[in-house]
Amino acid sequence: MAADTGDSPIDPNKIAYVYMQVADHIAARIAAGELRPGARLPGERDLGAEYGVAYLTARRAVRELRERGLVVTLPAKGTFVAYPEVDEPDELPGDGQEA
Repeated sequence: MAADTGDSPIDPNKIAYVYMQVADHIAARIAAGELRPGARLPGERDLGAEYGVAYLTARRAVRELRERGLVVTLPAKGTFVAYPEVDEPDELPGDGQEA
């Protein structure tokens, strides 16, 4: 899931929390369409190994993605990319009162 070159996109010297860097990288992959809705993310330990971070850091990144509404975690199933919410129109044409 990390960069194809095998290099981690995480920079421990950057002035940002490491879990946020992981979450931002995964969020960017979701936005780019690389991770499609319904796609299963690796487990937290695998995710941590992939990004070269502790599994608790990966867990915090997944929590951040859940808070952003980008992923959904189902206990004993895994974490999946969320389907985008469809905005319902406030008022359908013709539903208003006619004069």
